[in-house]
Amino acid sequence: MSTPFPFTAVVGQDDLRLALLLNAVSPAVGGVLVRGEKGTAKSTAVRALSALLPEVAVVAGCRFSCDPSAPDPSCPDGPHESGNGVARPSRMVELPVGASEDRLVGALDIERALAEGVKAFEPGLLADAHRGILYVDEVNLLHDHLVDLLLDAAAMGASYVEREGVSVRHASKFLLVGTMNPEEGELRPQLLDRFGLTVEVAASREPDQRVEVVRRRLAYDDDPAGFTARWADEETAVRQRVVAARELLPSVRLSDGALRQIAATCAAFEVDGMRADIVMARTATALAAWAGRTDVLAEDVRQAALLALPHRRRRNPFDAPGLDEDRLDETLEEFSGSEDDDEPDPDGPGDGGGDGGQPPPSDGPEADGDSGAQPEAGEGGEPQASGAGSGEQSAARASEPFRTKVLSVPGLGEGAAGRRSRARTEHGRTTGARRPRGALTKLHLAATVQAAAPHQRARGRSGRGLVVRRDDLRQATREGREGNLVLFVVDASGSMAARQRMSAVKGAVLSLLLDAYQRRDKVGLVTFRGSAAEVALPPTSSVDAAAARLETLPTGGRTPLAAGLLRAHEVLRVERLRDPARRALVVVVTDGRATGGPEPVALAGRAARLFAAGGVASVVVDCESGPVRLGLAGQLAGELGGTAVTLDELRADSIAGLVKDVQRRAA
Repeated sequence: MSTPFPFTAVVGQDDLRLALLLNAVSPAVGGVLVRGEKGTAKSTAVRALSALLPEVAVVAGCRFSCDPSAPDPSCPDGPHESGNGVARPSRMVELPVGASEDRLVGALDIERALAEGVKAFEPGLLADAHRGILYVDEVNLLHDHLVDLLLDAAAMGASYVEREGVSVRHASKFLLVGTMNPEEGELRPQLLDRFGLTVEVAASREPDQRVEVVRRRLAYDDDPAGFTARWADEETAVRQRVVAARELLPSVRLSDGALRQIAATCAAFEVDGMRADIVMARTATALAAWAGRTDVLAEDVRQAALLALPHRRRRNPFDAPGLDEDRLDETLEEFSGSEDDDEPDPDGPGDGGGDGGQPPPSDGPEADGDSGAQPEAGEGGEPQASGAGSGEQSAARASEPFRTKVLSVPGLGEGAAGRRSRARTEHGRTTGARRPRGALTKLHLAATVQAAAPHQRARGRSGRGLVVRRDDLRQATREGREGNLVLFVVDASGSMAARQRMSAVKGAVLSLLLDAYQRRDKVGLVTFRGSAAEVALPPTSSVDAAAARLETLPTGGRTPLAAGLLRAHEVLRVERLRDPARRALVVVVTDGRATGGPEPVALAGRAARLFAAGGVASVVVDCESGPVRLGLAGQLAGELGGTAVTLDELRADSIAGLVKDVQRRAA
C-alpha cells in the first residue's frame, strides 16, 4: 500500500485545508466540494485527510461497519448484539467516475434469489464508506444515475437495493468529498447543494511558493516513507487537535445573536431553501471548537458564510460562484450586537482560515492567482481580418437569454445518459429483453421465466421453486434519453457585425447553451470570419467555458462560410473517434452569405453536403435582417439536409419539429 502524502506538508491552500478539517471535527457539516484548475493538490489533500481522522469502533466481522454501541437493526449481516467491538482506522473510499451501479450500491445474486430465495448480497462502495469518507474525483463527470443514487443515500443515510421484489437495506452515512475542474462542466444543482462547503483553489503565482511545492514533491517521490516520517510530529499535533475539537464541540454555544446573523446573511444573499442556514450554523460551531472556544463569534459566522454560500448562489450555469464580501460585512454589522460579537478572538479563523490548523503556516496560500479564465478567447487569428474591407469590431454584449424548445437528434442512439434525444439506456422504460452482455444489471423477470419454463422437467424440478440456470437470465432493454454533442458554428464576419444584431445572435446562442446545460450535452464552438475558421472551444462539458468564449467573440472581415463548415466537419470526425456513441447536432448561426476566395458560394455548398451525406442532424439559425431578404440561410439548410429558423422563430413552438423535418427530408 502506498504511503499518502502528509496533510500538513501541503503547501498553502489554507481554505481547502480548513474546510477539510472542519468536516473532520464535525461530519454533520456535510462534506466539501473542491473546485479548481488541474494540478493544484486537490486530490492530494483529500486523500491525506483520512490519516487525521480518529479510529472508529465496528462490530467484528460486519461488512457494513455497524457501531457496536448502536448496531443497525436491519444490517444484512445482523442482527448484532451490543458489545465493545473492534477499532479500525477511518476509511476513505474512492468512487471512480466510470463505476457501475452495482459497484456503488452492491449487487444481488439474482440467480440464487430466484432459485433458492437467498439474499446473497455483495456490498458496494456505499457500504464501505459508512462512517468514513466517500471521495469522488472529477465529480462533475459522474453519470446522472450514479448522482441520483448518491443523493438518495446522502439524504436518507441508507442505501437500498431493489431487484425484482428482492430488497436489501443497510446504513450508509458518509462524509462526501468531491473535486472537480470547472472547465470540464458544472455539477447538477441538486448535488451541488448536498456539499456543505465549497472551496476554490488555484496554483500560486508566487515563485517562492511554487519552488517549495516542487521541492516537497520531489522529496516525497524520492523517499515517501522518509518524507512522511519527517512530518510525523506535525501530523500527530493536528490529529490531536481534531480529537480535542470533537470533544469540545458539544459544549460550543450558538447564541441567538449568531443565529440571527446566519439567518440574515442567507436571506440577504437570497439563498434557496434552509440547508444553507443549517450548514452555516454547524460550520460556525465547528470553527469555534477548532479554535478552542465555546462561544461562536462574528468572525466564525463570516468564515462560515464564505465557505457555505458561494456555490448556493448560482442562478444559472453562467453565474460564477462567489460572494460579495463587502455586502457580507454590512449584513453582519447590521445584525451584530449579541454578547458574542464584542471582541474577536485573536486566535480565531476569521482571516479566511489562514491558520488552517497547520503547524508550519509558512508557505502562504496557493489559492492566489488566475482561476483559469481565458479572456483572450475568440481573439486568435485576428490578422485574418486584414484586407477584408472592414476592421475588427469590439465584442458586443449578449442580449438576455430565453427559453427554447428542445432540439433532438432523430433515431435511437446509444450515447451517454442525458436529457435530449431518444436512446437505449440502463434507465428508462422497458422495451424488451436480450441475453446479458457481461454482468446482469436489470433483470427482465417475465422473459427469464419464459426462457426457463420449458426445461423444468429435464432439470428435475420437484418443489415449488423454479430451476433457473445462468443461460435463462434475460437483461431488460430500456429506452431513455441521451446527451448529444451540440456543435455551434457561428458567423463572426462583418456582415454580422451590427452591434444590435450581434447582441441578439449571442443571446440566442446563450439560450441554446443554457438548454444544452440542462440536457447534459457536450458543446463545442467554431467561429469563422476574415479568411479562415477556428475552433474557439473544443467539445467539452463546460457550458460556462462556451459562454465565456462567446462573450469575448469579436466580429469583422469577410465570410469564409466554407471554412467554418469544413472546420466543424473535422471537429466532428475527431470527436467521433473519441466517443463514437455520442451523436451530434450542428447549429449553424449565420445569415447565409459566403464571401472571399474563388467561388465561395459553390464551395460552401459542397462543404454543407458533407454533413448531409453523413446523416448529421443540423439546424441553421437565420440571422438575416432588413426588408429585403435573400433567403441564403434557407438554401444552406437545404444543402445541409436540415431546417432553417429565424431568430424570432427560435422562441416559438414551431421549433419543436425542426429535427423531425430533418428526418423527413433525409427519408
